[in-house]
Amino acid sequence: MTITDAPGGRMQGRVALITGASSGIGRSYAHALSAEGAELVLVGRSEERLRLVSDALPGPSRIVAGDVSRAAVSEEAVRVALAEFGRLDDVLANAGLYTGGDFVDTDPATIEHLVSVNVFGAMATVRAALPHLIAAGTGDVLVTSSVSGHQDIHWEPVYSATKHAMQSFVHTLRRQLVGSGVRAGAVAPGVVLNELWGFAEGADGVAQKVGDRTGIRSEDVADAVLFMLTRPRHVTIRDLVILPTDQEI
Repeated sequence: MTITDAPGGRMQGRVALITGASSGIGRSYAHALSAEGAELVLVGRSEERLRLVSDALPGPSRIVAGDVSRAAVSEEAVRVALAEFGRLDDVLANAGLYTGGDFVDTDPATIEHLVSVNVFGAMATVRAALPHLIAAGTGDVLVTSSVSGHQDIHWEPVYSATKHAMQSFVHTLRRQLVGSGVRAGAVAPGVVLNELWGFAEGADGVAQKVGDRTGIRSEDVADAVLFMLTRPRHVTIRDLVILPTDQEI
């Protein structure tokens, strides 16, 4: 991995930890924040894919390969941020899995794994980082949720339940953090045309769905998150729902 000097930008001097950084929304977070000057710790299951992302960034980054359903992975990521960059400012708990279909046909092992990553993994990441943010008296916790956390979507009951859990977590955590200087919020996308929805990076069909306004790009979500992170410190965007214009939901 080649480390270059970070460019100037709105995130200059900040260190961000991003989970699920090897693909989709997390990869777009990494590119958006790095382009604005942030130093990054990238977390994902595949070391090879993380290195590809890291090598393509304009600014400094480090990688931690592992499954966030194991608390030790998040603890190691926080340790790396502090050891390599000397601080931690922003935590983007983005790692997540998806499953849909009828609940009666869903394998219990699938349910357990999904809940472990989407709920426990996000909580473990935030728990590992939070003492350092509180001690610094500043920072941001931003969870990638879903419109499924705002509505009961019947064709994805397990996934929807995990995202409802994330909404509750963010709302209650934010209230506990009042007065600490640490902000908490969630971005909740609709249909995003990435690997989670079966669209590989650069896949055919993305441009058409963007053109007919039935899907958005991971980059669109990253733009929204960058907006959230760069608000003045007296402003918190607790919830931001971002949908394709013609998604009927």
